[in-house]
Amino acid sequence: MNVNNIYELAESLTEHWSPQVIDSVNDQYVKIAKIEGQLVWHTHQEEDEAFFIIKGEMNIEYENHIVNLREGDIHVVPKGTPHNPVAVTNSCWIMLIESKSTSHTGEVQTKKTKSLQEQLSPREVKR
Repeated sequence: MNVNNIYELAESLTEHWSPQVIDSVNDQYVKIAKIEGQLVWHTHQEEDEAFFIIKGEMNIEYENHIVNLREGDIHVVPKGTPHNPVAVTNSCWIMLIESKSTSHTGEVQTKKTKSLQEQLSPREVKR
């Protein structure tokens, strides 16, 4: 049985916008990332995406409004909803809970896009 300390794992990350899989629950991956600035407008057509703020503050921009998230907040982006994650503070730390089929930036490809292979870490639990 694994025990992971989210703060220690997040502290060890060296690259922004590079989610790392730290565990799995059924058909979901649990990922952590450090973010800075903005990612890109994108949509996950078939999957919801949960953001939990470990440290710092971020916004989820939607077409008609912005959701502000601070330490301890959790927010679910519904599937099929265009959104843009933006760090408000430098090096915001987040945990993501996503279906294993979720592409990092949906159908949009940028220099920040990470493949699932790049997101898998040695800490992942094979189930």
